[in-house]
Amino acid sequence: MTTVDPSWTPAVDDRRRPARSIWRVTLEARPIEAVVFDMDGVLVDSEPIWRAVEREVFAGVGIEVTEEDLLETMGVRVADVVERWHRRHPWDEPSREEIAETIVERVAEAIMQGGALNEDAVKAVEYIHELGLRLALASSSPMRLIRAVLSLGGLSDRFDVVLTAEDEEEGKPDPAVYVSAARELRVPAERCLAVEDSINGVRSAKAAGMVCVAIPVSGVTEGFEGADLVLGSIEEFDARVWAGTGSIPAPVPSDR
Repeated sequence: MTTVDPSWTPAVDDRRRPARSIWRVTLEARPIEAVVFDMDGVLVDSEPIWRAVEREVFAGVGIEVTEEDLLETMGVRVADVVERWHRRHPWDEPSREEIAETIVERVAEAIMQGGALNEDAVKAVEYIHELGLRLALASSSPMRLIRAVLSLGGLSDRFDVVLTAEDEEEGKPDPAVYVSAARELRVPAERCLAVEDSINGVRSAKAAGMVCVAIPVSGVTEGFEGADLVLGSIEEFDARVWAGTGSIPAPVPSDR
């Protein structure tokens, strides 16, 4: 795992270095053809909303959920979170499906009422777009919530592929949604870079074989050792990412 000093710049951008040294760095760098963004906590600051809603809904069936519990299930599909708590503390009514639906509805309502895409995240997406790399979104949220979030900032047309882990047999930390993203992008997983905010998301991306940049919105960096690079905020997602992960942007022809 690597962390970034905000004042640091990549060696490949240092014109004072000998050309042979720059050439060697470039040859050894891992080519990246696509970037796959998570949504909650990366594009939109929705994790606090999820945590508040889950606390409220689970309290309604007699379950007290702690902050530690919520961090542990960050990045996991809501149906899997509900199933986990039902196994630990079974309840009769409402059904697990109704509990999951209630959580999603309340989160969606809160986001639409007061949510907004992170401006720095929008800049990061635009930065990748301008580099000519392919873009995907791979989220654990339901598709209707993904579409609602993307509509907030007009990013819908920026992503070549938009996927929800709800369409997979297994959710994060299983790599399925990232494997599907690479397949839909027609880019080998090892040539993709994922941007995640949760430990479960990092595990998912790395298991798929991707480079992974972690941006822990919870402020807790413990457990993110599996990431290739840990940033303090999405604002730091710029040219420093390539040297920080030992990679290099490698756009491919649009007709491939």
